[in-house]
Amino acid sequence: MADHKRASAAMVVAGALTALLVAAPATTALSAEGDMEKCYGVAKAGQNDCAAGEGTTCQGTSTVDGQKNAWILVPAGLCEKLVGGSLEES
Repeated sequence: MADHKRASAAMVVAGALTALLVAAPATTALSAEGDMEKCYGVAKAGQNDCAAGEGTTCQGTSTVDGQKNAWILVPAGLCEKLVGGSLEES
């Protein structure tokens, strides 16, 4: 029975390491400078990133869905594909 537990533990460790190796390049690609952009008008109420102008003080303070001065970071090129998305505050 001890061999079965060791084999199971080894498989769990191998799976965790594989997951880390697979996820690392994707995380690095999205966090690289220039790969993200501010997208205005698409944040859900209370889900904006940092200060969003008048009426907000910092992250999570937008008061309505799609608030025009509230932004979130999205992968470059995605914002203008979203309904209500704008690269400029309005």
